[in-house]
Amino acid sequence: MQYRNLGRSGLVVSEIGYGNWLTHDAAGAEACVRAAVEEGVTLFHTAAAWGRGAAETALARALAGTPRDSIVLSTGVFWPEEDAPSQGRLSRKSLFASLHASLRRLGTDHVDLYHLLRFDYQTPLEETFLALSDLVRQGKVHYVATAEWTAEQIQHAAGLAERHRVPLVGNQPQYSMLWRVPEAQVLPACERLGIGQLAAVSMAQGLLAGRYSDGRVPTDSRAAGGELARALVWPLLHDELLGRIEPLRGVAEHSGLTMAQLALAWVLQNRLVGTVIAGASRPEQVRENARAAGVVLDLDVLSQVDQLLGSFVQTDPRLTFTPPQYRTMDHVAL
Repeated sequence: MQYRNLGRSGLVVSEIGYGNWLTHDAAGAEACVRAAVEEGVTLFHTAAAWGRGAAETALARALAGTPRDSIVLSTGVFWPEEDAPSQGRLSRKSLFASLHASLRRLGTDHVDLYHLLRFDYQTPLEETFLALSDLVRQGKVHYVATAEWTAEQIQHAAGLAERHRVPLVGNQPQYSMLWRVPEAQVLPACERLGIGQLAAVSMAQGLLAGRYSDGRVPTDSRAAGGELARALVWPLLHDELLGRIEPLRGVAEHSGLTMAQLALAWVLQNRLVGTVIAGASRPEQVRENARAAGVVLDLDVLSQVDQLLGSFVQTDPRLTFTPPQYRTMDHVAL
């Protein structure tokens, strides 16, 4: 495993992180987390609303026995954990209630990195950062990150973070060979501000890992999972896109990599990325992902990726957008 500082902060994270969004079932979580620890993964990311708290509980159970100071524990807030009008979003009440519930489920007195998982149009940003400053002073939150915020929103947040002494050090964008939306505006803004990237969805829900190369859906894949998993993956399974992705297998093999490793290594070529958060349902996938750390791709490989994917690459910065209306977890993207 290789390690990087997150932005200009002193927080060191593993190049490959572990996330348990769609893969938090108790049966597989322990083996996957154990494999991640053995491979040198230090960043473990979850969120309060995932499985209505089940993801945090599963992660805590799987990490039992792992020295707390040896890992970077990350969780996030935005969507409600329960069906209540006061739940969800980034109000002071919501932040305090959600964080304290997360700490109970995670079995810890602090989180190392607290993600604001979407921008909240219904709460003044000043209120959000005043609440965060209190949580930071209390020692319950060490660092803060945004997720899927626009460059303008991040710029505004950075000003408030500086004023209220909140260490805003990270941003979590969707970022992959196919989804390069952050490159135009978000990444340059974060670079100026010293904010590092925690890239997510870098295998495009398994598409770039070759999980669906023949157009069929394996029974153990995300596309065969619950309603949300199917909604994220099925729109991508069309012949033209699959026909562009399958030749990447040869590019990966020529480089001595699997398709999953190529997808993760491609993201890590960007020096602004501190870590790639990757999920897994089996420990062998965790070990495969870990092998992408430290890989250097030559210019020919990067050029081949661009040529093969062509017009399927999304770059429009307007696609980094949290709709003003309150939303549930239904965001679909590559």
